[in-house]
Amino acid sequence: MNKQLRATVAISAVLALASCANSVEGTPRPDAFVPSVDNPDPSEAIDGVVAVDYPAAQHVRPNERVAYTHSPPFGGRHDSVWANCTGIVYPQAIRTENAVHSLEHGAVWITYNPNLVSGEDQARLAQRVEGMSYTLMSPYPTLDSPISLQSWGRQLKLDNAEDARIDQFVSALRVNPNTYPEVGATCSVPVTSFDPNNPPPFDPTTPDPTSPTTVPER
Repeated sequence: MNKQLRATVAISAVLALASCANSVEGTPRPDAFVPSVDNPDPSEAIDGVVAVDYPAAQHVRPNERVAYTHSPPFGGRHDSVWANCTGIVYPQAIRTENAVHSLEHGAVWITYNPNLVSGEDQARLAQRVEGMSYTLMSPYPTLDSPISLQSWGRQLKLDNAEDARIDQFVSALRVNPNTYPEVGATCSVPVTSFDPNNPPPFDPTTPDPTSPTTVPER
């Protein structure tokens, strides 16, 4: 091997190692959307992301509902039990108060309107979730856009399951320790507390502000 060829191979190897050092297992992570000391919240560069500063929130009882400001919600009070977020694709809509607690643990929640997203596109979304820790996916029948992504304090609504911003959002915010309160919290939950095969159901109605079981978001 001549000197020029050896130099080319060496440079290629260094670049490959640098690329691997910037990746996190299980997720496609474009370099620009990898959290770092210099770039703690890469989602700031994603067009369309809505950001709200939510502190760690208080818990509500299983019979209580939170009057969330946003739909789907992405912060605020929530149930004391989180939804299993170990890469679960729920075929049915789940209770929002449980899902929001998952976000507080660092998960990304992918939701979609089943009336606006085809089965083929639902499968595309599911590929980003199945088996990937700190993610969950479920239909959200009252969603005002085809797709919506949530992490703690961040939301992105989209029209297309092939939008590159989906991977960017997941890369930037899934277990990003700079953007959620309960760093190190698990996504696993005992089946006796939250059964992913029979989760608490989604309630599509607006919480009654006069009801004693309705609580504010903050």
